[in-house]
Amino acid sequence: MTAELTVLALAAILQGLQFVLFSVLANLQVGPKVAMGPRDNVPALKGQAGRAQRALSNHFEGLILFTIAVLLVTAGGQATGFTAACAWIYLLARLVYVPAYLLGWTPWRSVIWAVGFGVTMLMILASLF
Repeated sequence: MTAELTVLALAAILQGLQFVLFSVLANLQVGPKVAMGPRDNVPALKGQAGRAQRALSNHFEGLILFTIAVLLVTAGGQATGFTAACAWIYLLARLVYVPAYLLGWTPWRSVIWAVGFGVTMLMILASLF
């Protein structure tokens, strides 16, 4: 397995862990009756639960592009040390992004996001050459 595919697997595990974190925080905020109900009138989540929800959604968006980058690099036979380094930087950025979002690190949350997005785009570009 390429380093890029390994990082993709780890990023998927991170996504699962973020989902668990969000679920716990949201359930604590809205209570079990709302959490297990049909959610016809979903209450807006606030504080840590709201931030965890937004961080999770953001990672879904980023993970789509990162998955495309990994597939292009791997299927195209373009995996290199550079693309592997980009993949690891993406994962590191995503790992740091979660506490940055939860703790409201401004402007660092946005800088961390930009790093992850940037290395994803570099991987896509590298797959073309």
